[in-house]
Amino acid sequence: MTFCLGIKCHEGLVAIADTRITSGSEVSTAKKIAVHQGEHHSMFVLTSGLRSVRDKAITYFEERLRQNGSNLTRSYQAVNALAEEMRRVYNEDNDWLIKAGLHFDLHCIVGSQLTEDESAHLYLLYPQGNWVEVSRGTPHLIIGETRFGKPILDRALRYEASLEESLRLGLLSFNSTEASSADVGPPVDVVVYPNDSFDVRERRFNTEELAPLAQFWQQAIENAVEQAAAPVASLAHSLGIRSED
Repeated sequence: MTFCLGIKCHEGLVAIADTRITSGSEVSTAKKIAVHQGEHHSMFVLTSGLRSVRDKAITYFEERLRQNGSNLTRSYQAVNALAEEMRRVYNEDNDWLIKAGLHFDLHCIVGSQLTEDESAHLYLLYPQGNWVEVSRGTPHLIIGETRFGKPILDRALRYEASLEESLRLGLLSFNSTEASSADVGPPVDVVVYPNDSFDVRERRFNTEELAPLAQFWQQAIENAVEQAAAPVASLAHSLGIRSED
């Protein structure tokens, strides 16, 4: 399992991905964000699914960018190109995956701004090669382990958020997922893209750097549970439960 999150706000894009790879009892670290940066060409791709399928599709896509990347001037064109390479890998490998009891499960989040784009775009690309673009009403996408980090984003994230606010909520979403899923963990790779900058900023944060936020969030949740005593008191009383205070 993995945790990959993409956020689009009015200031640009934020992407967060854990680096934990679990295979049986073995745990290793691997990067799940691929960044492609040019003079007027900024793109990142986050992936979840079988590592072998992911590596092959990204390798094919990067080769395509080297050969004719200058022909891709709009973000949807780049997403379509990646989709074609995913279908190529599917045609090559899916029968063998099925024989091994596996399935083609590659999902991608693509954030980009290319030469002719008026602003940055964020897409979710499905294993079949079809895609959807993020909307202002729900300005985030998660692939991999989606259950635990989604509620805080649904409640608190708005398109009008700043890049810093988006990063803050994204890291809290990661922390909520890490606390409930043994297959998700640091270090965490973070990418930030300010609109019209053509400058993808990338940084990896380790456990020690994330610890103050994790400690704050744990204490904040415990405090919120205590403060909920008054609103819940009448409900508890109807069940015959009395407060210990």
